[in-house]
Amino acid sequence: MGASLKDIANRLNLSKTTVSWVLSGQGDKKGISAETQSRVLACARSMAYEPNLLARSLNTGVSKTIGLILPSISDTFFAHIADRIEAEAEQEGYSLMIASSNSETERENALIRLFRSKKVDGILIAPADTAGCEINRLAESGCPVVLFDRSLAKTDVDCVAIDNEADSHSLVRHLAARGSRKIAIITTFPHLPTMELRHRGYLRALAEAGLSADPRLYGEVAYAGYRQHVCETLDRIFATVPDTDGFFFTTHILATEALRYFHDRGIDISNGRPGLACMHEEPLFRLAAPRMSVARFPVEEISAHAVRILLRQIRESQSPGSSRPAPESVVLPCRMEFRDE
Repeated sequence: MGASLKDIANRLNLSKTTVSWVLSGQGDKKGISAETQSRVLACARSMAYEPNLLARSLNTGVSKTIGLILPSISDTFFAHIADRIEAEAEQEGYSLMIASSNSETERENALIRLFRSKKVDGILIAPADTAGCEINRLAESGCPVVLFDRSLAKTDVDCVAIDNEADSHSLVRHLAARGSRKIAIITTFPHLPTMELRHRGYLRALAEAGLSADPRLYGEVAYAGYRQHVCETLDRIFATVPDTDGFFFTTHILATEALRYFHDRGIDISNGRPGLACMHEEPLFRLAAPRMSVARFPVEEISAHAVRILLRQIRESQSPGSSRPAPESVVLPCRMEFRDE
């Protein structure tokens, strides 16, 4: 066990309160002499004192900790986001608590309550719950919270996201311009506003190209067991529309499984047919599908804005009498890479 405040106070013949004020950085504010502060700090170092962060957060209301809830820690996109958010937070003196909701509403709600019980200063969430009831309660309680990557239709919470409709529209428009006429969409989680916007961009691009939205070319994949479902969905599309000549994938995970499917079925995609386009990418796309066009997500910018907004909320929550400002919505463009040109 490390030394306690009481141990340091006894050794220096000071009160525990005085030691606590010095070690919490309030020495000058409380009028404690520089000499006494120096003695306390030196003694704490020599006794290998480690602060009780939970006790400090209860006393000060500040834990210097941020909660991060992701749909999936194993997803390379969210793993990259977590890495960048952690780096941004550390620069501001904050540590990160990370958990995965597995895209399950009840688990997400339980994690929100858990983080609140851990006294985190704020929470960053890529939400799975489209209703957002627990998120709204969190915001209404005054707890700083920022959504990222995924927005909610009925909430007044700050959010950082990409321009899902515009970026999807650009990808599908490119497929059509390159000659694809029967373009399938492979998607998941259609209830999420994010996926609804990507579907809307797909439909708008088809309409502008004079192409009809054939329901046989719509592939909706369930998240649970998605690998098998991708195969079943593609089998069904090729069985009903064998001359499908384009695919738009709303996530990189779906595209990855589709590439596995093409390989296993002996479907040659090396010549750019069928045309392929995907929201975000995996590094393997460069090798397995070098002609697939992608919308590259601005991961660094998403992370920086999310942390910036959350820290602003945290500062405001710690200022007595400050009013809650109008929610901030940041929409960032993706970098389009048309690799089949």
